[in-house]
Amino acid sequence: MKFLTQLTERLAHDNGVLVKVTRTRGSVPRDSGSWMAVFPDALVGTIGGGHLEYQAVALAKDMLAGRVPHPGSQTVPLGPALGQCCGGVVELEYRLISDKDAEALLDELRPRLQPVALFGGGHVGGALVNVLSDLPFELRWIDSRDEVFPANLPAQVKTEHSDPVHEAVTDLTPGSLVLIMSFSHAEDLDILAACLKRVRASADLPYVGLIGSASKWARFKHRLEERGFGSADFAHVTTPIGISGIDSKLPEVIAVSVAAQLLQTVLKS
Repeated sequence: MKFLTQLTERLAHDNGVLVKVTRTRGSVPRDSGSWMAVFPDALVGTIGGGHLEYQAVALAKDMLAGRVPHPGSQTVPLGPALGQCCGGVVELEYRLISDKDAEALLDELRPRLQPVALFGGGHVGGALVNVLSDLPFELRWIDSRDEVFPANLPAQVKTEHSDPVHEAVTDLTPGSLVLIMSFSHAEDLDILAACLKRVRASADLPYVGLIGSASKWARFKHRLEERGFGSADFAHVTTPIGISGIDSKLPEVIAVSVAAQLLQTVLKS
């Protein structure tokens, strides 16, 4: 998303060349749909770096300077042509772009973002927002307290005050990944119960993560059993959150670990 912001800012002042990966075969640096925009004195985005990107940037700058004709598309065998070890084949599209193309480019290049519902505006929640906002996630950040959210958040982060906080579970986007880390264990329990009810009814929350220790989870299971939940429901809960082997309690480290786990969840689906 930050590349799209940079792209529109640059187009307001300069024409450029959009270089887009349209097709790939074999081992390649980036997938189809990857792009970069080349300007006379700047580069936005990437098609994977290395010799492929170096040559594509040079060709795009020659186009901008009128030194070469518009190539349209280009098929690049990475091994024979560039001596790269990847060995695959990349097809590139070259397109002259200007400010009048900005709106259409935003529609074309905007990535598909995975919805995440983050309950809790504390230190770990803030660290997670910092990490996830640079990844292909769209965040709905929810808390029962007023004025806990910082200003000037990225465009894909939407904040929401909900009191009682668990009522926000009802209208979460289907397919949302849910992270529960409010300031209150009582709130965490209510949010988790609401998520499990929704999973029972529609099975549209593929990941429900609860921050906390094994002892917290043991107490929660006992209280959830009193509300009519059982082992089949508990199987839908991930706790502790984050990938195994990273045991730090620093918010920034937890955030990286949880982000990695969310990416694993998305890539498996």
